[in-house]
Amino acid sequence: MNSVSRTIVDTLRAQGITHAFAVPGESYLQVLDALYDVQDGLKLVTCRHEAAAANMAEAYGKLTGKPGVALVTRGPGATHAAIGVHTAFQDSTPMLLFVGQVGTDMLQREAFQEIDYRLMFAGVAKRVVVIDRADRAAELVASAYAAAISGRPGPVVVVLPEDLLGDEAPPAVATPIVAAEPSPDASCIAQLANLLAEAERPILWIGGSGWSAESVANIAHFAEDALIPVVTSWRRKDRFDNSHPKYAGELGLGSNPKLVERVRSADLIIALGTRLGEVASQAYTLPAVPNPAQKLVHIHVDGDSIGGVTRPTLAIQASVRLAAAAFAELGFMIDGERWTGWAEAARADYEAWVQPTQVQSGVNLAEVIAHIDTIVGPDAIFTNGAGNFAAWLHRFHQHRRFGTQLAPTSGAMGYGVPAGIAAKILHPDREVIAVAGDGDFLMSGQELATAVRYGAAVVILVVDNGQYGTIRMHQARDFPGRQSGTALTNPDFAAFAESFGAFGATVERTEDFAAAFAAARASGKPALIAIKTDPDEIAPGRRLS
Repeated sequence: MNSVSRTIVDTLRAQGITHAFAVPGESYLQVLDALYDVQDGLKLVTCRHEAAAANMAEAYGKLTGKPGVALVTRGPGATHAAIGVHTAFQDSTPMLLFVGQVGTDMLQREAFQEIDYRLMFAGVAKRVVVIDRADRAAELVASAYAAAISGRPGPVVVVLPEDLLGDEAPPAVATPIVAAEPSPDASCIAQLANLLAEAERPILWIGGSGWSAESVANIAHFAEDALIPVVTSWRRKDRFDNSHPKYAGELGLGSNPKLVERVRSADLIIALGTRLGEVASQAYTLPAVPNPAQKLVHIHVDGDSIGGVTRPTLAIQASVRLAAAAFAELGFMIDGERWTGWAEAARADYEAWVQPTQVQSGVNLAEVIAHIDTIVGPDAIFTNGAGNFAAWLHRFHQHRRFGTQLAPTSGAMGYGVPAGIAAKILHPDREVIAVAGDGDFLMSGQELATAVRYGAAVVILVVDNGQYGTIRMHQARDFPGRQSGTALTNPDFAAFAESFGAFGATVERTEDFAAAFAAARASGKPALIAIKTDPDEIAPGRRLS
C-alpha cells in the first residue's frame, strides 16, 4: 500500500531533493518511518532546535535553487521554525516546511499543541497547504512544491494531520515540477536600449533570488560590453565578482557613503532581481518614493513587486535567468564610452572602501577577514547571522563566485551557524566559514552537536565583545551613558566547542589569528575560534565612545 507519508517522501525524491532537516516529533512519526527506507537518496539531518532546522533548509534553498525541506512537530515545533520561514519569505528562498498536526478528529478543540497554521503563517508564507484528504495527497504536495518555486520563490507550509499519514494515497507525482518563467519581450529590451542611449550616469543594480552561475556570467558580459558600473543589494554580493573592474559595491546597512551618493546622482538605475526593499534602498529614499529622481527600470519575476512602492519609468516582469540572457545579447549594442570615467571612479571608490581599517585595541576584524581572503579559495562559502560583527565581513571579504554568500536579508540572528553546517553537509569539498557575534552564536550554538554528528567541518568565528553590539550602538547614539539590557555574560567559547568534540581556540591579538585559523582548518573537525574584540570598536572605523 502507498501511504500519504510514502507519497510525500517519494515526491521529494522525484524532484531531486537530497536532504531534509528535522527535529523529530510524534505528530509525524510515519513520515520519519518512510524516510528510513530512502536514506541513500534523501538524507535526514537531525537538528537540535527547529529554528536551526528551518535555517538549514533555507540555506539549502539558497544554494540549490530547489526548495529546502524542514520537518517539525506541531505547536512548539512550528513556532520555533517560524523564524526560518520568515527569513525564506523576505529572502525569496524556496522552502517547504512540513508541520505535524493533531488528528482530524481533534481539530478546533484546542487539542494538545494544536494551532491553526493558516492563521499563524498567513503573513510569512506564500501558502499553507493542509493535506486533509489522503486521496489528494500527491496533488497537494506537488502543488506546495510548485508554489515554493513559482513567481517570487518563497516558503510554503504543508500541514500533516496525524491520523491521515498512514492512509492509502495515490503514487507520488514523478514528473519534474517546473516554474513558468516570464520573459522580457523585444519591445521592453528596445526601450531599455533607448534609455541607455540617453544616459550619462547609469547604474546596474542587481539582487534578489533566482540567480545561477550562468545568470551571473551573462550580467558580467553585459557589464563588460556596456562598460556600466554594477552594484549589489544587501547580502547579495555573490551576484557579481567583487574583483571585477565594473563592480562598485553593496547597497545596504553601512554602505560606502560615496556609493550611496553616486547612485543618488545617477540618471538611470536599472534594477534587476531586487525588490528595492528598505535596507538596500536606504529606507526607501534611493530611489525616492513614490517618484524617483532618476529614470528607473525595474525588472522582477513578480509583477506585484514592481510599482507598488516606487514608480518605474519602465517595468519589466521577467525571471532573472531570461532577463540576464537578454542583457548579454544587448551589451554589445551599447556604446558606453561616454560613461567610462563614471564607472572607473565608482570602482576607485570601492577599492578605497575595502582597504582594512584600524582599531585602537583588541583584535582587528578587518585584518582577520583580509587574512582569510588570502588563504581560502574563491569557492569558499561564507555565512553569517545578524549583528554589527557582520559589517566587517560584508565590507572586507571579496566574493568571487556565485553561491558563496549565505546571509539573511531578514536580519535574523542565529542564522549563520546552521547555514554553515548545511552548506558543509551539501558541499563537503568546499571550505565554509561561519561568522557570528557572541549573542548571535548562542542562539544556535547547540548545533555544534549536529556539525560533529555529521562531520560537517565548518569553521566558526565567534566575535566576542560581551554585548548585543547593534543595539548597544543605537543606545550610545540615542541614550548616551545609559546601557540597558545589552551587556552579556559569555562562556569560554573554545571550551564550549571542545565539549562537543569540535576544535576550539581563542584569539586575543590580531597577530595570533593566522595560527589559530591554520590549526582549525587542519583539524578536520568542526572548529570554533573565539575572537576577543574591544566592545568600543563597534564597526569598521567607528567607536562607541
